[in-house]
Amino acid sequence: METVEQIAAIVALAVELAMVAIIAIGSIRALWTVLKIIASRHMLAPAVREIWLHYAGWILLALEFALAADLIRTVIAPSWREIGQLAAIAAIRTALAWFLGRDLAEFGVETGKAEET
Repeated sequence: METVEQIAAIVALAVELAMVAIIAIGSIRALWTVLKIIASRHMLAPAVREIWLHYAGWILLALEFALAADLIRTVIAPSWREIGQLAAIAAIRTALAWFLGRDLAEFGVETGKAEET
């Protein structure tokens, strides 16, 4: 069982590192795009919304990785208290991801970029 716990801890850490990288990449891309728009001196609402759309997608992906790390950590949680804390964190992250995903879908429909199902 100790080996499983060690493997789970390593995998959870790797997933969390991936989450940090995803947030960093999304943030850098959003900031770079904002700086380009500011430099062009054309701060247009559609451009800002497009930046938000892309950045929100990166954040949503990072939330999914965070949730995955939380789920992996439940395998190694030694007490009911820690399991409860992980469950609360997972619920909050799931709710955030759901609301953000809903906002992205609504924005996509509004701009005509949503996929038809």
